[in-house]
Amino acid sequence: MTGIRLTAPAPGWAIDADVVVVGSGVAGLTTALRCAAAGLATVVVTKARLDAGSTRWAQGGIAAALGEGDTPEQHLDDTLVAGAGLCDEAAVRTLVTEGPDAVHRLIDTGAHFDTTDTGAIALTREGGHHRRRIAHAGGDATGAEISRALVEAVRSAALRTIENALVLDLLCDAEGRTEGVTLHVMGEGQHDGVGAVHAPAVVLATGGMGQVFSATTNPPVSTGDGVALALRAGAEVSDLEFVQFHPTVLFLGADSEGQQPLVSEAVRGEGAHLVDASGTRFMLGQHELAELAPRDIVAKAITRQMHLQGAEHMYLDARHFGAAMWEQRFPTILAACRAHGIDPVTEPIPVAPAAHYASGGVRTDLRGRTTVPGLYACGEVACTGVHGANRLASNSLLEGLVFAERIAADIVEGPRAGSGAASRRTPVGLPAGAHTVPLLTAESRTAIQRIMTRGAGVIRSAGSLATAAGELDALQRAAAEDDGPKDAVPGVEAWEATNLLLVSRVLVAAAREREETRGCHWREDRPDRDDTAWRRHLVVRIAPDDRQPVVRTTDSAAFPPVRSGDPVDPTDAALSAGLRNHPADAPEEP
Repeated sequence: MTGIRLTAPAPGWAIDADVVVVGSGVAGLTTALRCAAAGLATVVVTKARLDAGSTRWAQGGIAAALGEGDTPEQHLDDTLVAGAGLCDEAAVRTLVTEGPDAVHRLIDTGAHFDTTDTGAIALTREGGHHRRRIAHAGGDATGAEISRALVEAVRSAALRTIENALVLDLLCDAEGRTEGVTLHVMGEGQHDGVGAVHAPAVVLATGGMGQVFSATTNPPVSTGDGVALALRAGAEVSDLEFVQFHPTVLFLGADSEGQQPLVSEAVRGEGAHLVDASGTRFMLGQHELAELAPRDIVAKAITRQMHLQGAEHMYLDARHFGAAMWEQRFPTILAACRAHGIDPVTEPIPVAPAAHYASGGVRTDLRGRTTVPGLYACGEVACTGVHGANRLASNSLLEGLVFAERIAADIVEGPRAGSGAASRRTPVGLPAGAHTVPLLTAESRTAIQRIMTRGAGVIRSAGSLATAAGELDALQRAAAEDDGPKDAVPGVEAWEATNLLLVSRVLVAAAREREETRGCHWREDRPDRDDTAWRRHLVVRIAPDDRQPVVRTTDSAAFPPVRSGDPVDPTDAALSAGLRNHPADAPEEP
């Protein structure tokens, strides 16, 4: 427990619960539904509307061994190769073995996936997968359908929800155990202003931090709030240097900023080709899967071609699909392209990489527990070890499903289930000696994004990262100085900018430490993968005294326990034992 807090008014209202879930994507709503079904008083807090998070933007689908001839073992192999030697093998086996049943439970909840003429779930391929195992809905609107089904289920179950609410900080008791959160409701709903939800279990499912960069596929709400809250609370984060840049994002211009339209990997899965301006396919010969290589390899290849040719983008050519296939299989992408003056039926799509997914996050065990007692993390905000150095396509929705169910089971079985804040109704204040973080102005958000894009984007170096670190530190110092910005008053824009600065500083600190190229972390000054020195994780926390990132390196690719002295989960031990004879990770593809 650091005692570090955002500068904010004291809570003016409070409600009580057994569990508070922060976030309303697949991870958050699945956790909430399972907890509520077990009889726990559950509150869902979400930054915008229930259906406005990252899940709804997922186009491609959800990966699971559902097809004939496919097996969890094959799914595991593909995940380990994509993760470039840093996946936690027990976590991956959890994902792939529990995944198929979790998808069927999602269907039971009301999600409708596309089917074949025989009624079976229709499956496609994406990058890094050797089999067709991606279930999709509405052609290319999988996330929207999953979000619809879960939101309807939450409303049917009459779960208590607080929309348009930015969660600020974690509340803890004198022993450092979680006791709820403070939050600010943005002028709508039953509550307004800063308040608190008291609960002995808090689940962070806040999504990613793509807004750290100027161009991203993430929605505007993805400002790293969950990672920043966890860091201020004393939690450890890991693998934050591994930010996946999606290879094929619709190119809207070199100066385009904010959320960019994604062109799903499933388009390549159905046979689209990456070409340069002359129409030459440049992925042939670079990888056995060509355009369907893992995302980091494709993103690097596109970036390399752009540099070699002095071009701002490459092209994705799917004209051979024809109008009917585009309209039936990829209606969302077709509409987005046409809205920006591109018709994929008759012309190649200009594409370039953009920030997409954080493979790292708040460090958890296989039950979603963080290093702070009572605090859980699930989905993109978490680092379960599943993704390693590069997430395999469409494993993200599956991770949210599988680990949400595990978190709910742990909370239900926990010693404080049903007997916490909901019955206590005792206000929880800030810890003694708490100190607040200087706030940044709203304008600082753009400055942070441009610093990160220049210094810690697709291609990084010691020099670019050192420059980024210096510029970020200067923003921090300016905010702390007495003669700093005078208009940095408590409010959503200032809190978001302050969160972005914290996660950016931690990301850059980790990226400077990792002196190699691995997965989606590409150091042009250290172009080779170094398993001897770097097949291990970087774990970061914030020092309470000077609020600086403290980086340590694990002894191996295995994660240490989230809390020393914890008993080993028998399920976890069995999973680990089952992997002892698994072949070593394949070397990174060229």
